[in-house]
Amino acid sequence: MLTTDTAGQLARLLDGLEGSGALTSAWRPAFEAVPRHLFLPDRVWRHTQSGHVLIDRAGDPAAWWELAYADEPVVTQLDDGATGGPGTATSSSSKPSLVARMLNALDVSGGQRVLEAGTGTGWNAALLAYRLGDDQVVTVEVDAELVGRAGSALAKAGRAPRAVCADAAAGWAPGAPYDRVIATYSVARVPHAWVAQTRPGGRIVVPLHRDIWSGALAVLDVQDGRTAHGRFASRALFMPARADRIPAPAVDSATGRSSTTGLDPAHLTGLGFCVYAYVRLPDVTMTYAPEESGVRVWLTGRDGSAATAAPTRGGQIEVWQYGPTDLWNRVRTVWEEYAAADSPPLEAFGLTVTPDAQRVWLHEPGNVIG
Repeated sequence: MLTTDTAGQLARLLDGLEGSGALTSAWRPAFEAVPRHLFLPDRVWRHTQSGHVLIDRAGDPAAWWELAYADEPVVTQLDDGATGGPGTATSSSSKPSLVARMLNALDVSGGQRVLEAGTGTGWNAALLAYRLGDDQVVTVEVDAELVGRAGSALAKAGRAPRAVCADAAAGWAPGAPYDRVIATYSVARVPHAWVAQTRPGGRIVVPLHRDIWSGALAVLDVQDGRTAHGRFASRALFMPARADRIPAPAVDSATGRSSTTGLDPAHLTGLGFCVYAYVRLPDVTMTYAPEESGVRVWLTGRDGSAATAAPTRGGQIEVWQYGPTDLWNRVRTVWEEYAAADSPPLEAFGLTVTPDAQRVWLHEPGNVIG
């Protein structure tokens, strides 16, 4: 139950989301009617640069409520619910601003039927059910524990969409056809089942990721039940599908070799380059973080190669490479290709999904990146 203080926190969050353009007047009543805190467990984690910080509602209620109504993701599960793991986040409640922007991109209207891939906490399904009606929403989640927890939260919020425990990559054929499909986890490839189960003229909103980038939102329109295409819209950081998790290969640090470069590693973190590299470097993983002198990137390849690059205090950019191939050199070559194409922004790229292929293109669907 919202107190005067927590109601104020909710109102301030929603006012901020409206002011930024993330939340529209069409969606604000849903955000007010099914508040986020109803879908958060008592033990959650705040994501920080140094790791995940546990916040227990019983021990620190003020911090718990503050996080519930901050425009931040809230980690709700570690290590798929197992104990004694490395502490990897495996489920979360997404940033409210991102939730709002994705729902707006979905472009729903009364009477439409929606498939949600990835129930998670149940909050997104509740927002859809409030807007469209319980009978119009099907939500699918592979983790039985999350399904049970979400079902309890949905009941507490007075919502009852159809919740199914299954692999959402297969969609849910008994409820098809759908007018809209929305995914709350990222995929390396859009499952064609989502296209096949969407009416012609329908829409799919899905975060894509690849090893080298953290992810971006694709908004796809379905043409004939076989083909969907559309453009990338914005950054969207989501946890990957379990089938897409890739373990980090071992790197032999004894093979380290140093050099310098004229390419600022910060340039590699732009979304335009990342979507280009999505195609050209499918086997390379990139992470990055700010340091005192600039941005440091870490690159790993599936063959055990690795590289790291960062500016030094003296103004040079130092590179270390490890393993069987010169990974930084590969990435730099692809950067030069991208720069030669005038460094197009994220919005210049699009995606086409067919039964046989998933193709990224630049400017128009015929200009496929090879």
